[in-house]
Amino acid sequence: MGGFFIMIVAFIGYILAYQLYGRTLGKKIFLLSNANKTPAVELEDGIDYVPTKKEVIFGHHYTSIAGTGPIVGPAIGVIWGWVPAMIWIFFGTIIMGAVHDFGALVISMRNQGKSIAEYTSKYVNSRTKFLFFVIVFLELWIVIAIFGLVIAIVFNIFPQSVFPVWCEIPIAVILGYMVY
Repeated sequence: MGGFFIMIVAFIGYILAYQLYGRTLGKKIFLLSNANKTPAVELEDGIDYVPTKKEVIFGHHYTSIAGTGPIVGPAIGVIWGWVPAMIWIFFGTIIMGAVHDFGALVISMRNQGKSIAEYTSKYVNSRTKFLFFVIVFLELWIVIAIFGLVIAIVFNIFPQSVFPVWCEIPIAVILGYMVY
């Protein structure tokens, strides 16, 4: 199977998932409406709350949804082959990443852009805010450790992959300045 064919199938799959699954989540589960104001509009202060270009929002949303997919997916491909990598990236993004992160973004938006810890204290009690901060802190350390481990394994197995990865950093910075 050629790479172009796989890309086309994945692209069509993502379009279908967006049209069917995403819209169902948006309309029936999260009850999205254009009448809802975002915190950037509702609380605009020019510092923390600033209406932003949709391309920038897309970038933030993509990195939020993609999570481990773009980082761990290629590493899985290098270690176990392209089929497990495609399954991880394609289905993981649709089934797990999209639902979790889309829901987190909508809930945050409906609570004036506050974090899950902030609005948990509103709905449960103030102690849960502290516990959520501790849990998030520990989870972030675990994710960073897993990223580091996976990338270290790939760099060890394929040392020639170090240079292309390091080249991505200045490219990302330049693209960030060009878009924003």
